[in-house]
Amino acid sequence: MWQKAVFIILILFCLSPWGSPPIALALGLTLTLTIGDPFPSLKGKPTKYLLQTSVVLLGFGMNLTEVYKAGRDGILFTIATIFGTLILGFLVGKLVGVPAKTSTLISSGTAICGGSAIAAVGPAIDAGSEEMSVSLGTVFVLNSVALFLFPLIGHTLNLTQGQFGVWSAIAIHDTSSVVGAAGTYGAEALAIATTVKLARALWIAPIALLFAYIYRKKDGDPKAKIAIPWFIFLFLAATAVRTYSASIIFPSIFDALVNLAKAGMTITLFLIGASLSRKTLQTVGVRPLVQGVLLWIVISITGLMAVLNLL
Repeated sequence: MWQKAVFIILILFCLSPWGSPPIALALGLTLTLTIGDPFPSLKGKPTKYLLQTSVVLLGFGMNLTEVYKAGRDGILFTIATIFGTLILGFLVGKLVGVPAKTSTLISSGTAICGGSAIAAVGPAIDAGSEEMSVSLGTVFVLNSVALFLFPLIGHTLNLTQGQFGVWSAIAIHDTSSVVGAAGTYGAEALAIATTVKLARALWIAPIALLFAYIYRKKDGDPKAKIAIPWFIFLFLAATAVRTYSASIIFPSIFDALVNLAKAGMTITLFLIGASLSRKTLQTVGVRPLVQGVLLWIVISITGLMAVLNLL
């Protein structure tokens, strides 16, 4: 009985102002490694559906018109960096021996927008809880480092507001960390970084559909039925509602839905962390973290060189 009480208290803490997605993942993992998971029935489909619902609600935070205006001039650069990152991630994953689905999740998170991209691609390729947790944990660790490291590098290299805004949007995984780092650097950098990152976030849908096609069956049977991630279409519908109903629906309603999405994502990460075991963690090892660090370093350096030469 007391284990269940601890479980509930930890969830409430994760939803408090002191909680965050990385903390939720860490607390869930700590719980299962100490007293065990008191609610094993929440594994599998309940967690998966909560994750998908959270992704759909995140769509209410995007305005397609504003994102399009921000991304149309750099569309080729966006495509090149996203698919370049995915290809490089595949090669690095093969090099260090990371399982295919975990490698795909880490690459997707690095290429687009961190935890949100992993949350969308994971169900699309039927990734397991351990694969999701390891990938999310890797991304969140690197986000924490980037939040403090990037502004320091930017000031050291005397990057302009525009250069830092674009660079942070490319090389930092999650939108929240991009906002944090760019906001520290300056108001102009923040505005540029936010719009560029949101433009990249729109690629969540096509990338998730692409990987759903690639992973349609483990044995690679070309005649196998494609597992269509229908929640991605609901995500796109949510972005359309936000874009074309702004004059009808109060912005506070959309903000509430986005906050609900963030809360759902936080709880999901706690449940994913709580579903892991010592055996799973020992089997996974440090290779995914090595892949994430190598991929992040290459993308950060390449992106920095690009903005220095192009902007």
